Amino acid sequence: MAGIMLKRHSWIAALLMVAGCAQAPERPERVVEPRPTTVNAARGSVLLQRTMLAGHNRARGDVGAPPLTWSEPLAVAAKGYADTMARTGRFEHAAQSLGMDRQGENLWTGTRGAYRFDEMIGHWVAERKDFVNLPVPQSSRTGRWQDVGHYTQIVWRGTTQVGCALASNATDDYLVCRYAPPGNVMGQVAY
Repeated sequence: MAGIMLKRHSWIAALLMVAGCAQAPERPERVVEPRPTTVNAARGSVLLQRTMLAGHNRARGDVGAPPLTWSEPLAVAAKGYADTMARTGRFEHAAQSLGMDRQGENLWTGTRGAYRFDEMIGHWVAERKDFVNLPVPQSSRTGRWQDVGHYTQIVWRGTTQVGCALASNATDDYLVCRYAPPGNVMGQVAY
């Protein structure tokens, strides 16, 4: 009788273990991009500001939107949130109020030191291939406005200022750009 009970408990324990494993979501394998060099990409706040402002304004110029100016207060807010993501490893948009102090936000992450600043903004601008200048949320050929949301924030005609910052942890870079006034307003077109 004790042997049967032991077998039953072993079987139940094994079943619970399998069920527990099935419920625990596995994190995707971390992919590290192949690099042609072991030298890290150039960094620095002056280079970041110059590259981000030039990349934003080039994209805006392509569609006839007026250029953005750099905002140090937006850059400070971006730095605070980039630091938070680097510390926690959580890549998600910041919780913000829906009031007048709301800022637009673009986020990017990649392997630490592997990407140049122009490549980072280039990923956002590349969303242009799926963009149609219709009211948000109909602004994407894919049917998902989120597929073009970085690009539309960059070229949003009503946006006048940008500020960006980068933070890193042991494995990843986190770029945050903040915008005022924010873009991607439901029911409105980018330009």
